[in-house]
Amino acid sequence: MRISYTINSLNCLAPQTAEEMEKKIKINRIKAVLAEKDISHKELAIRVGVAPNSVTRICNNEFQPTLKLLRDIALALDVDIRELLIPTRE
Repeated sequence: MRISYTINSLNCLAPQTAEEMEKKIKINRIKAVLAEKDISHKELAIRVGVAPNSVTRICNNEFQPTLKLLRDIALALDVDIRELLIPTRE
């Protein structure tokens, strides 16, 4: 299954169609890292300079952050960038 993504106005990758959104797969685990560190979506949004609703949508895997934003999130959370992604291999 191949899903095509486009960069939206929030500078995030988003599925192109509603049908593709239904097929979304979990790619990031930012929500879990926020819970582990007891940091709110709003606090992360302030730290990386994006809207809180953008962080919420990223955490829900509705959008995927660009590599630059993913790096900024990793720095803001003081974690290795790989900790923010779901591994493709066990």
